[in-house]
Amino acid sequence: MKLYRDLTIRQKKIVWAWGFLAIPVLFYCVVRFYPTGNAILISFQDWNLLGARTWTGLDNYKKLFGDPVFWKVFKNTFVYLLLGTPVSLVISFVIAYHLDKIRFMHGFLRMLYFLPFMTSAVAMAWVWRWFYQPVPIGLFNNFLASIGIPQISFLNSTSNALPSILAPAVWAGLGFQIIIFMAGLRAIPKSYYEAARIDGVSTWTVLWEITLPLLKPTIVFIVVFSSIGFLRIFDHVYNMTTQNPGGPLNATKPLVLMIYQTAFSSFDMGYAAAQTVVLFLVLLAVSLLQLRIMRDR
Repeated sequence: MKLYRDLTIRQKKIVWAWGFLAIPVLFYCVVRFYPTGNAILISFQDWNLLGARTWTGLDNYKKLFGDPVFWKVFKNTFVYLLLGTPVSLVISFVIAYHLDKIRFMHGFLRMLYFLPFMTSAVAMAWVWRWFYQPVPIGLFNNFLASIGIPQISFLNSTSNALPSILAPAVWAGLGFQIIIFMAGLRAIPKSYYEAARIDGVSTWTVLWEITLPLLKPTIVFIVVFSSIGFLRIFDHVYNMTTQNPGGPLNATKPLVLMIYQTAFSSFDMGYAAAQTVVLFLVLLAVSLLQLRIMRDR
């Protein structure tokens, strides 16, 4: 106590700040840093959850990079990213841009768009799975049959399965992105638009020269957040392909599903940990690359 009384006011503020931060920092280290470090350690070992761990060095990584299934899954993961992120970004911006101009039932419409984001991903995946079923169960194929179009094998086709799963994944995340875009749009000072209107600037010029540049921080946040979500996609894939997890010939299997199957079906925790480390590095690299490309210069 005497030592504390001898401190200056600034030093006392620092002590109190670290005192309040101690528990959250400790919690974050236990929840985040320790599991991450442990996963990296396990990736160099052979472990089946029950027996003793044995050191194998780089064997898990050699097995991983020589596994053709891994490269197929790796490709699928980036297809989810490269298709899902731009599609969801454009659709959510278009909806938010026009919804921001609506005044009648504005709050109700926002709630309707946000509702899928609040819905359980498992329940949503099973509803969409029902939509994709063949005649006479599936909603989409029943509609196609009613207008004379042959039914489509949505989830059992190597070419159709991935887009069929990507569609509800994009739809589920639109509500959150729309709300963020609308917040960004409303943060833009109205004086810019008033000055442009007085000068007779066209709507497209206002959009490209005022709205989009000022929305850049919002776009960066949504792109990074959405990219992480698509790289970690799991719920929709697992629940829409339960009879054949990962789809026909692993056509829809993402890296997270492969990790899950390796760890809890094959009980090869070392190999699963190596896959987790690769996913972590991919997430880190993609996030840093996007932040670097889209940052303000």
